Amino acid sequence: MSADIIQRRLAEAEQARRSGSDEQAREHFEAVLTLDPDEPTARNFLGADAMRRGDHRCAASHFERAARREPEEPAHWVNLATAQRALGDSDGERSALGKILDLDRRDLLALIRLAELHERLGEEAEAEDRWKAVLALSKGIDQPSPEFAQLLGHARTYIQNRRAKLSEAVKEALADDLRNAATRERRRMEVAADAWLGRREIFANQCEGLHYPFLPADEFFDRELFPWLEQLEAATEAIKAELTEVLADPGPELTPYIALPSGVPESKWSRLDNSLAWGAFHLWKEGKRFDDACARAPQTAALVESLPICQIEGRAPNVFFSFLKAGAHIPAHTGVTNVRSVVHLPLVVPNDCEFRVGGEFRQWRLGEAFAFDDTIEHEAWNRSSEDRAVLIIDAWNPYLSENERTMVCRLYETADRQRAQLR
Repeated sequence: MSADIIQRRLAEAEQARRSGSDEQAREHFEAVLTLDPDEPTARNFLGADAMRRGDHRCAASHFERAARREPEEPAHWVNLATAQRALGDSDGERSALGKILDLDRRDLLALIRLAELHERLGEEAEAEDRWKAVLALSKGIDQPSPEFAQLLGHARTYIQNRRAKLSEAVKEALADDLRNAATRERRRMEVAADAWLGRREIFANQCEGLHYPFLPADEFFDRELFPWLEQLEAATEAIKAELTEVLADPGPELTPYIALPSGVPESKWSRLDNSLAWGAFHLWKEGKRFDDACARAPQTAALVESLPICQIEGRAPNVFFSFLKAGAHIPAHTGVTNVRSVVHLPLVVPNDCEFRVGGEFRQWRLGEAFAFDDTIEHEAWNRSSEDRAVLIIDAWNPYLSENERTMVCRLYETADRQRAQLR
């Protein structure tokens, strides 16, 4: 019988509330509580009424009893957290919001409120973690309201400021160590710190062909692994002089670096297909020496033949003058195999040219050679009004032993022989 009375009173209270008669609604809800002291609908209305009147302690009492009655209803805990916040009871607010996340770890409102709570209390690490979760959960919201967009902007700014503060602390803490570190140690530590701080990505090898496992996946190799780079650099002027003569009359040896078969679907290479925007004057290509081309750059060819370059029958070396026209861009891509490395000797380098391997950007500088792993994503830009020219040479990956190089060659030889027999 009392249940029927309660339902009738609740219906009357709701009707009074809708008609704007809050006083009458309050009377009905209070009457309900005489029959059922923890009835949650009545407790929530009376709690909200107390909040409007500024009686936050009374409101918290109402919301707490509603939450105890229906602990699996998140709205009760949200109401309680709001009242606790108004009371300045941070522990109570934290506890109430925690109850919501116990029910659903992805509750966006609770995560926002917790982030705000941590921020108010100066709990910066916890606030950062919560704001990160808010941003992650908000990725699927295509058109956030202006208010929500502003909140997301605050979250990003807070995280950026935290990272900047941590970055400065790390920089200060490591300053002496980095000054005393070897070049390789310094570079590794700086990249590790940057990746950990979210300022860059560490890229892995992506080989279209043979992937030789367990080699260090370094973007730019340490110079000490290529002691012959100094010999190459010392010949810069002679090589550049031969390049100048080639450019005066490039002839048929200058070809587009990208030449796709007919019928190939549209791709990132389509803009460079059969275009001298990225051109190549090959001295060697896939292990074959072009005698006519080498005769036009004899000092360059002789120097290359004296170097410990990568030699794999039918595959390497590739040695060529690489030309990138003004305004051209080579899109991000990866190479065939990490058993080799690629060496650049910059010869004609206008301002505003840039080269990226993985997460590291470099400018080409005349006569300063470097080696990189081309199976790590890389790309190039010539944003200047002049053409850029670089001598490119295939070298072995320096971490391969002589025995491994021999075995790699034998592996390819066997595969090629088997394919020939099956034709």
